[in-house]
Amino acid sequence: MSKIKWVKNEMPKSDDQYLHLMNQENMEKAGFFHRSFPQYSETPLVDLTHMAKLLGLKDFFVKDESYRFGLNAFKVLGGSYAIANYVADKVGDDIETMTYERLTSPELEKEFGTATFYTATDGNHGRGVAWAASALGQKSVVLMPKGSAKSRFDNIANEGADVTITDVNYDEAVRMANDLAEKDENGVMVQDTAWDGYEKLPTWIMQGYGTMASEAAKQLKEENKRPTHIFVQAGVGSLAGAVVGYFANIYKDNPPKLVVMEAQAADCLYKSAEAKDGNIRIVDGDLDTIMAGLACGEPNTISFDILKNHVDYFVSCPDWVAAKGMRMLGNPVKGDQQVISGESGAVGMGLVAALMQDPEYVDLKNALELNSESEVLMFSTEGDTDPDNYKHIVWGE
Repeated sequence: MSKIKWVKNEMPKSDDQYLHLMNQENMEKAGFFHRSFPQYSETPLVDLTHMAKLLGLKDFFVKDESYRFGLNAFKVLGGSYAIANYVADKVGDDIETMTYERLTSPELEKEFGTATFYTATDGNHGRGVAWAASALGQKSVVLMPKGSAKSRFDNIANEGADVTITDVNYDEAVRMANDLAEKDENGVMVQDTAWDGYEKLPTWIMQGYGTMASEAAKQLKEENKRPTHIFVQAGVGSLAGAVVGYFANIYKDNPPKLVVMEAQAADCLYKSAEAKDGNIRIVDGDLDTIMAGLACGEPNTISFDILKNHVDYFVSCPDWVAAKGMRMLGNPVKGDQQVISGESGAVGMGLVAALMQDPEYVDLKNALELNSESEVLMFSTEGDTDPDNYKHIVWGE
C-alpha cells in the first residue's frame, strides 16, 4: 500500500499581492450574489462529535457541499460568479447589481446578448458552468478528460451543455477548450486554472468558492467555535487558495494550521513545496486516481502564490486515503450524522483518521500538533457524483 507523503512548507514568501482578493469585503460580494438565486441555501456544517471523540480530537466539523444548489458539489459557486462578473464587466455594471433577477431579465438579454462559455472539467466544474449558463440564458461547451465517468457526462449534458469526452488528460483538455473559446467570436473561457494573461476569470471563480469558506466561518462562530486546523484538498489549487486565503485574512494574527492535500498521482503542489525554491512543479501523464476532481497537474498561478505564503504543510495522498474517508463519512460513529462524500470530497476524513490512528504517521500528527484540544474543519466538496463508483468503494461491490 502506497504511503502518505508530506512536507513542511518552507518555500520563500512573496509580497502576497493576491491575498486581498479573498478578503472579507470580496467574500461578502460573492455571498450576496449567491444568495440572490432562488435555489440558494446554506449547506450544512456537520458536527461529528462522536467521530472526534473516537479519533482523540476536541471537534471535527465537515462542510457538506452535496447539498449545493441541488448539484451535489460546490463548484457551481465559482462558475456562476465568474459568469456574472464577466457579464457585469461587459455591460459596465458593478457586480453588486448583478443579481440573479438582473441576470435573467429581458433588459440584460438585450444589453448583453448571448455568449458561449467554454470549460474543461472532470465533472463538477463543468456541470456548474453548464447549469449557470443555462439558468442565465447562455450557452456552454464542456470538454472532459479521457476516462471521465458516464454519469458525470450525463449530468453535464442534462444541463444543456455541448459536452465531449476527449482522449487527453485534464490539463490538455483545458488547452483544447481555450483554443475553441479563442476561435469563437462570442466564446469565453471559464476555467479555475490561471496562467499568464488569463487571471481575471480564475480570480472570480476563486472568490465564488469563498462563499463556502465564509459560510463555514459563520456557522462555526454561531457555535462559538474557532478552528485550530483546516484541511482542504487541491487539484489546480483554486479551492485551496480560496479557503486558505479567506481564513488567512480573517485570522491574520493567529491563523489555524492550514493543510493542503492532493491526490498522489497529481501532487504538483506537494512537489513544488518539496523543492523549496518557490517555483511551480508540473505533473503530467495520465494522472490516474479515483480523485478525479483533483487530477490536475498544473497549478493555478494566483492560488499558488497564496498557498506558498500561508500553508503550513502539503500532503500527498494515495487513493486509499480518499476511499477510507468515504467509508468513514458514509458509515459514521453512532449518533453522528451521515455525510455522503465522493472521491474528491472525503480525503480530509481519511487523512485525519490516518494521522490520529496509524503510528506510521505520528511524526506528521505531532508536527501538526493534532491532539485532544484540536478543532478540525474539512470540506466535503462533492457527494456521490459518480454513484456507481461510490457504491463500488463504499459497499465493496
